[in-house]
Amino acid sequence: MKALRVLGLVVGALLVLLLAGALALWWQYRTFTATSFGPPGERDVEVPAGSSLTAVARSLEGAGVVSDGMRFFLFARLQRAERKIKRGEYAFAGPLTPAQVLEMLVQGKVKTYRITVPEGLRLDEIAPLFAQAGVADAAKFLAAAHDRALLHRLGIEGSSAEGFLFPDTYVEPKGRAEAAILEEMVAHFRAAYAQAKAQADPAVHLTELQAVTLASIIEKETGAPEERPHISCVFHNRLRIGMPLQTDPTVIYAHILATGSFDGNITKAMLLQPHPYNTYTVAGLPPGPIANPGQASLNAALHPTACADLYFVSRGDGHSIFSGDLGSHNANVQRYQIAPYKHAQR
Repeated sequence: MKALRVLGLVVGALLVLLLAGALALWWQYRTFTATSFGPPGERDVEVPAGSSLTAVARSLEGAGVVSDGMRFFLFARLQRAERKIKRGEYAFAGPLTPAQVLEMLVQGKVKTYRITVPEGLRLDEIAPLFAQAGVADAAKFLAAAHDRALLHRLGIEGSSAEGFLFPDTYVEPKGRAEAAILEEMVAHFRAAYAQAKAQADPAVHLTELQAVTLASIIEKETGAPEERPHISCVFHNRLRIGMPLQTDPTVIYAHILATGSFDGNITKAMLLQPHPYNTYTVAGLPPGPIANPGQASLNAALHPTACADLYFVSRGDGHSIFSGDLGSHNANVQRYQIAPYKHAQR
């Protein structure tokens, strides 16, 4: 009996110890889950595709997002979240509870980057913007923009997405496919084109490709938004009578396509060089856009102002002077281009 009594006391003591230990563990777990942790600054954590919950928990602890990786692992397991965590780059800012951290991972609230694409950039100028932000590879971006299957799926005529990458501010995460970014930009273009189409002059009959091509030329010809409908009128008048557009931006684009670069100077040889995009040597619109136009230029291409002008020349102050005959145009060139140049050379 005495031995049994002793055994009972030992078992009882062990049970008390086990219960006390369990209560201590439970209290530590409850404290862990209820307590915010982390400094006020931002901590970035990359969750690669296929990462195990153990690897994620270890990364979070290493970055100072959670105080204990094993307890976070247990918490996530109890929440049955191990298969719900999304891949990507996360930015955890300020003290956070484990529940807040897990919610971000499960909902895929990844870190994003703002990329602003100005009006009038070429495709090869846009790709580096996304590359510099770290959200795309420039070479893959350009390859996707020339992918015939992708272009066909997006309903784009021509050999590239040039002209259809709408200038806007995009908010992108890392790891997104370059083709997906292109699709988003084209979707923005479609919305802008639909808006321009709804306000189009009924007398203007251009296909989508022709309209965006003309809009891209207008975009490169002036930085003054109020002039765009007038410049559009000049080009529409020339197209109607079969007169070459003779616009310098197309010469520059042709030269870049042919040589890969442009030093800023248009030479006589460049003006005379036969090329499908050189509107000095080829009548009509070039085969496709020479840049990516914004809303104002799309609107202008489809809704030109009424005019009888066939010429315009820069006044040197960011605006243009228009004329309806060659004599007046030559006089304007003399006044606003040649005379100021000669004066500056004195």
